[in-house]
Amino acid sequence: MRKHPALLPSLLLLGSLALTTACSSASTGSSGSSGSATQDARAQGTASGSSAAVTGVDPSRIKGLDVVSDSSEHSACRYATSYPAVPGADAMTASMKKYVSGRLATFLGTGSGGQSTGECTDGSGAGSELNISYQFLVASGDVLGVRLSTLDRASVGDGLSTTTYWYDGAAGRARTALELIADDERTALVAAVEKQLKGREGIDASQLNSTFADKTGLADLLDDMEPTANGGLRIEFDRDTVGVPAAGRYVVSLPRATVTPLLSAFGRRVQRQTVSPGGTLDLGASSAPSAATPTQTASGTDTTDCKQVKCIALTFDDGPAAPETATLLEYLAQYKARVTFFTVGQNVAAHPELVRAEARAGHEVGNHSWNHPDLTKLTPDQIAYQLDRTSAAIKAATGTAPTLFRPPYGAVDAKVKSATTLSPVLWDVDTEDWKYRDSAKVANTVITKAARNSVVLMHDIHPTSVAAVPEILRTLTARGFHFVTVSHLRAAL
Repeated sequence: MRKHPALLPSLLLLGSLALTTACSSASTGSSGSSGSATQDARAQGTASGSSAAVTGVDPSRIKGLDVVSDSSEHSACRYATSYPAVPGADAMTASMKKYVSGRLATFLGTGSGGQSTGECTDGSGAGSELNISYQFLVASGDVLGVRLSTLDRASVGDGLSTTTYWYDGAAGRARTALELIADDERTALVAAVEKQLKGREGIDASQLNSTFADKTGLADLLDDMEPTANGGLRIEFDRDTVGVPAAGRYVVSLPRATVTPLLSAFGRRVQRQTVSPGGTLDLGASSAPSAATPTQTASGTDTTDCKQVKCIALTFDDGPAAPETATLLEYLAQYKARVTFFTVGQNVAAHPELVRAEARAGHEVGNHSWNHPDLTKLTPDQIAYQLDRTSAAIKAATGTAPTLFRPPYGAVDAKVKSATTLSPVLWDVDTEDWKYRDSAKVANTVITKAARNSVVLMHDIHPTSVAAVPEILRTLTARGFHFVTVSHLRAAL
């Protein structure tokens, strides 16, 4: 487990870092060039623009949305996974859950259904990382589309794979990407795709024909298909599926005139809701109530003098999460405790109301990247985009841009620091709450290790961690501790 004994230097490091360009500008283009740089950016959650801007989907408008997240802070085994659970789309959620659980079990070496210990047992070591993130493609009317992007650095090649998942509310069933196409038009689709691919670098025409000849494997081969805002269809192929591995990923973009005659009834509804999305999503769920949002308002500026009293900074990573973050805010209000939340951008976009509640209650909202990648493994542009995109989401929710960021896994180097003006924050008390889902153990760790000016690492995505907070607040308050934000603690040092 990573420890951070040299905390004070990191606390005192202020924002004097240079900002580089915001994002990678590689383009797939209408002709469907391979665009491997753009695809790598997508795997990191750094594709140009936010999901709302690209797809017209605002996840905060999906009633009852639950983002299912998990992550570790193990320096030798880094993983962060997330997928959306939308009321009514239970079969689709179950399919994504099965995939994510299986990939994580394989990555950790626990086997199917095994209990994760956060330890890599496959020998992948410190260079390993698994990141699974999501993007809404369509969420309108009675159709829902989600892309899961998986980056597994322990795999051969680029380790990147993408799959789209679909739900048909009218039929009440999950569908594959291939089901966007009518059964009797799939041969025509293959012909159109092959025509686009032939002649590209890394493509062998005879091998291509053989690849598409296996009709039983067509659903797996064509598992990432995305309708575009102009009515076309974008099809993406993982590395080493239709061309030589060295050529990377391939993208085919088919125009509306070609695609429309090929669509199934479901595909036509998806196309219609993509081109002209409605304001509501109805998948037939009996109810999709939104969790109550705390309404506490801070009573002025925190005047705690940390030079005179014992202060401690509790920090919570990876949220916001519903309903866990809301419950945590209620606990904190009871003790007038202020903390720092290091939020993940895709969760901010899904639950901006919880981030507003955090800020309104006097807590500090920091940046924890868009989808929790190891920033040291990214390019400067990708790092900047991960952080800039998240900062923009936080500012949209609260009206104030963050000044602090916590690098996922505590992984930070000169390249990361030079890519942002945000100031990095690490920790010196690690509860390991991501590993031990035990409220009593988490509370005991904080209470035992707490010292003046400590920065404590916790996660508000875990119900067990949130449940540990009342005991922490009660016991440490009795010992004379005051709970302040990281910035407040820094100001006193």
